[in-house]
Amino acid sequence: MNLAELTTDALSKRLGEGPIVILLPVGSVEPHGPHLPLGTDTIISEVVVRRALEQLGEAGIGALIAPAIPYGVTDYAQGFAGAVSIEANVLTAFVRAVVTGLLQEGFVHVCIVNNHLEPEHDSAIRAAIVGLGARASVACPLTRRWGRTLSDEYKSGACHAGRYETSLVLAAQPGLVREAMARQLPARTVSLSRAMASGQRTFADMGLDQAYTGAPAEASREEGAALIARLAEMVTVEVTEALVALKTQSLPPSNA
Repeated sequence: MNLAELTTDALSKRLGEGPIVILLPVGSVEPHGPHLPLGTDTIISEVVVRRALEQLGEAGIGALIAPAIPYGVTDYAQGFAGAVSIEANVLTAFVRAVVTGLLQEGFVHVCIVNNHLEPEHDSAIRAAIVGLGARASVACPLTRRWGRTLSDEYKSGACHAGRYETSLVLAAQPGLVREAMARQLPARTVSLSRAMASGQRTFADMGLDQAYTGAPAEASREEGAALIARLAEMVTVEVTEALVALKTQSLPPSNA
């Protein structure tokens, strides 16, 4: 299941058995309120790819999981302890190198699974696969296609370390959630998307003095499990569509 746990001989055998897709989780090191870990975005991406791997297997599609990329562009969280941001061009170059390296190993498709939703980060990730066509894709809920399938809080934009992300981490790694703290936090209604559109450039500008917005006290494992399933479906569809496109591209030209 995990590329990093295979030996070179085991990987060679897997690649020789037929086309293999590889899922590349991406996240960040960033504050997520007083109740969630700095690695929340990476944790979400990792649990989503594990669930997607099951769905792909059920569809007869072979896949492996690459080691996660746990750093990203986190400029909005500046000023809080644990906001480790890298420049967008550096992230693009690094992700591009990883993706092309995986393709050169013989993987038929690389799907980057991103759950760090800072716009500049998403743009940097997407820039990394420009020109690769159907050989690489990005699965991220920032797109309207997938965002509209998620919870009301997510769609409101008030979802950084709120009910949405707290539910996801409760379902993925409950031991990492400071649940008693989460139950004490008052709901915040600051929409990140609207605040960003208005020109506010940091959580501090938005008045998010504890680096969260939304309603973490309302989170549940059940909601988190449902959200993981929806995000995994996003990955499965992105991969399936890319494989169809690859197959179409490889067909010989018609004589008609």
